[in-house]
Amino acid sequence: MKQILLATDFSASAANAMEYAMELAKVLKLEVCAIHAIHPTEGINNSTYNAIFIENYYNNKREALKEWVSVYTDREEYNNIKVSTLCDVGFLKNVITRYISNHHVELLVMGITGSTGITGIVGSNASMVVSNLKIPTLIVPKESKFSKVPIISLATDYETRLSAEDVNALNEMVKGFESEKLQVLYVTDKPDPKQVEIFESKLKGLIKHSKPEFNYITESSPITGILAFIESHETDILCLVKHHHNIVYRLFTRNTVNQVMNKSVKAILVLHE
Repeated sequence: MKQILLATDFSASAANAMEYAMELAKVLKLEVCAIHAIHPTEGINNSTYNAIFIENYYNNKREALKEWVSVYTDREEYNNIKVSTLCDVGFLKNVITRYISNHHVELLVMGITGSTGITGIVGSNASMVVSNLKIPTLIVPKESKFSKVPIISLATDYETRLSAEDVNALNEMVKGFESEKLQVLYVTDKPDPKQVEIFESKLKGLIKHSKPEFNYITESSPITGILAFIESHETDILCLVKHHHNIVYRLFTRNTVNQVMNKSVKAILVLHE
């Protein structure tokens, strides 16, 4: 069965992300797996490894996760959603990678504190996850609230080719929410009318269940343009495309996706080229 994977550290941000995961699972008819990564050194006292103690510690973590999830599974509106849990030892990226290699995960959901505070454990891993894992990932700021009929916006430079998995994820989300339109934002300092026409045609061919509404902002900085659009247009979920550039580019260029994540209080769906 296809799943939504929810990464939790039991924080308020993770709880808000779980609300999103459960609502999305209900709309998209998916299962949910709540996953918690136990740091490799967590539970080891003074570097002395005691097999009995550490196994008890892990079992307590597993029970804590089940109890945390029961807050949602006990609610009547989520009765029909199958939810599983997994506590695994390792760094978060490695734990997620192992899980998605053996399960059909459609979407990863993570919480982040957002623009008003310190990111916390899961939040501090969000930029690392979207930089290293090519899976559609919904980043949910603590300030963001789920909308039953969300307005979805896609920011693009038109030069990026979305993966088939990400196109499917976007289409399924638009279809599930029965969105009549998808807002498309293109930020550029020098728009080329002929090129714009070609790219509009291609994007219309990719979006199957909604009519794209194209918006153009003349701005040299993509981040400034995207944030200005969010302020002036109603948006519930902002879709951004993560470029996987070579290592030299990553080292010397600040990443648009990570910067918007740190400044926006809107939920962000990170797609991949």
